[in-house]
Amino acid sequence: MNRKMRMGMVGGGRGSFIGAVHRMAAALDGEIEFVCGAFSSDAEKSKASGQDFYLPENRVYGSFEEMIRREKALPEGERMDFVSIVTPNHMHFPPAKMALENGFHVVCDKPMTLNLQEAKELAALVKKTGLLFCLTHNYTGYPMVKEAREIVRSGKLGKIRKVIVEYPQGWLSTLVEATGVPQAEWRTDPARSGAAGCMGDIGTHAENLAEFITGLKITELCADLTIFVEGRKLDDDGNVLLHFDNGAKGILHASQISNGEENDLNIRIYGELGGLEWSQMEPNSLIHKSQEFKRILRVGVGELSPATRAHFRINPPGHPEGYLEAFANLYRNFAKTLRSQLKGETPDPLYTDFPSAEDGVRGMAFIESVIASAKTEQKWTKFVS
Repeated sequence: MNRKMRMGMVGGGRGSFIGAVHRMAAALDGEIEFVCGAFSSDAEKSKASGQDFYLPENRVYGSFEEMIRREKALPEGERMDFVSIVTPNHMHFPPAKMALENGFHVVCDKPMTLNLQEAKELAALVKKTGLLFCLTHNYTGYPMVKEAREIVRSGKLGKIRKVIVEYPQGWLSTLVEATGVPQAEWRTDPARSGAAGCMGDIGTHAENLAEFITGLKITELCADLTIFVEGRKLDDDGNVLLHFDNGAKGILHASQISNGEENDLNIRIYGELGGLEWSQMEPNSLIHKSQEFKRILRVGVGELSPATRAHFRINPPGHPEGYLEAFANLYRNFAKTLRSQLKGETPDPLYTDFPSAEDGVRGMAFIESVIASAKTEQKWTKFVS
């Protein structure tokens, strides 16, 4: 099969931030061809967006239902292979479900669904159909995040004791949703965002990053959520104590009212033999340290694991790679795995580590557990996914 994988898109039309990110990421490695889309619930806006993207008129649809039906009716050599869903949270489940039921693979923005029940139903459908599903927790695509995971797996840190993961932003320090900012409007609207605000939007990234690197699972948590900005309907700040399945303890902090912060996702992991530190604001560096040494690992420099080397692009080292490249790693890996599946071959394990539907279920379970904990007088809440 010597061709690109064909992608359709739901959402991501004019004015969309994340839609543009997905299209750039999908295009970066030349593995994927963008062939069709339903870019808005407004058919005219969808059509206008299709013109922006230079798509043929007959491949621009007025609804995701129309797109899936008409794409399925096309010859196998023309129809899309998978759909990328880049809508607000409340519109993740319906197109993902319909796509899977009609034989299309799915890439979906996070969190996976509006609630845990939908997430479990979608994960069951993925398992039943055997189709591929990628959840775009894009920070797992960074090379040095993969190096951190490999160091943990190697045993160089010993048994993990402590995990501290933080995601502070400052862009919602005021009631910007009242000023007509689209990204703020839907993220602070319970009907479109779901039961959580900050914790659903970025807290799930922190939860996913902690579990991805350590290989541990959260078993219970104790949460404190706050709405600081008057007039806001959903949490804009949260602090969570974590217990992991190996006995490790953790702290997760997510905030969108940390005035002056940009996008400072960072994590520190401490084991019996050493520690690790990584920050999204300086993504090409990973600090490995103990009481006896401190070394800074850099993308492309020195001995790095095969999983890390497979996920950076530019040599010689020193040319920065960042957010879009990490995002692109998910799309490239998904496309490579899908191509192998379509050819009846076993996918290369280096490229199968993109977040799955099961990760999506854990993300939704995290949200619901945090909300339950924040509402109760009981100290600890079981994390059940």
